[in-house]
Amino acid sequence: MKILLVGSPYLYYLLYHYDEDFRKLFGIRADFDTEMPWTEGSVQSLARFVRTCRDENPSVLPFSPSGVARLVEHAAEIASDQAKLATRFGELASLVAEASFWARERGSRVVSRDDVRQAIVKGRYRHSLLAEKVREWIARGTLIVDVRGAVVGQVNGLAVLNLGDFAFGKPTRITVNVFTAKSGVVDIEREAELGGKLHTKGVMILKGYLAARFGRQKPLSLGASLALEQSYSGIEGDSASAAELYALLSALAGIPARQGVAVTGAVDQRGRLQAIGGVNEKVEGHFLVCQELGLSGDQGVILPAANVDHLMLPEEIVHAVAEGKFHIWACSTVEEGVAILFGVPAGEPGPEATYPEDTLFRRVADRLDEIRASLRAESEREKEER
Repeated sequence: MKILLVGSPYLYYLLYHYDEDFRKLFGIRADFDTEMPWTEGSVQSLARFVRTCRDENPSVLPFSPSGVARLVEHAAEIASDQAKLATRFGELASLVAEASFWARERGSRVVSRDDVRQAIVKGRYRHSLLAEKVREWIARGTLIVDVRGAVVGQVNGLAVLNLGDFAFGKPTRITVNVFTAKSGVVDIEREAELGGKLHTKGVMILKGYLAARFGRQKPLSLGASLALEQSYSGIEGDSASAAELYALLSALAGIPARQGVAVTGAVDQRGRLQAIGGVNEKVEGHFLVCQELGLSGDQGVILPAANVDHLMLPEEIVHAVAEGKFHIWACSTVEEGVAILFGVPAGEPGPEATYPEDTLFRRVADRLDEIRASLRAESEREKEER
């Protein structure tokens, strides 16, 4: 007799670590991936999979080539990768059965692309009650999110709420206040014990970038408070660090940031934007909120260029981008995003480490000089009083 155990890697390593007999009884381990390369062979395999579903379930109708093509696209959407297809066959089998149902409802004997699309839309609708509630709260002003105009020291970041079988994104206001002090950047989420280790790391990297840009020849002195507004639960991950940095730069420079442009991405100490997870949910979440409040044609999302290959967006967003109603900007560095978010160039340091006039970094450097001068003057007054 042969016994096969199928389970998650987490359970396997728990048993391997805590049960001495487990490693003796089950000496052969095989990893099964949850995705496969998007090749012609993989597409043919999915087509044969549909045939298998028909053999197991007589109610499943034959699929047209367009229906198989939409099923393949959905497998890529599940994988969130333009070069991969998901191998979550249980989920795909359910989609095949539901698409067959909608084909029969319209009196067809063949499942077309529209039937698969309708099954996908209906499935999302059944799971999206909380997402709709969040957008309703935003539309009614219970959750404050601005998607028009420009505000100093405020940037819309993007968060993902994962419910297990359904995940959705939503914009979250990130605000920064700057004042004359030596306290540095205070992360309110960390002080309130709501920020996780990765989020704290992201804020510390943000400080490292700021010091490298503006503290090479002069001491970097400032006081700033950073917060994710209307956030009442734990926050983890560094995907908001780029948005937090932009909010800080806006507050220092006194230049307003476009509220219709949401930002996602992790930043390193050299200002490069790094890939993050949940990019499709984040883009869709911001798009749906902008659609709810009214698309203006200048709204969109700034995301890391490394995430472009992971974009598998719903057709509605693809059409909106093609028509210029919504925008997606892929940036490799913080400086590239500055021109989009603020409408002014970031600026490159000259021979004397000074930034050109009419650049964001020049305004930031001037503000830091003012804070430094105020602190020096206050220190001298205290010495005189003594």
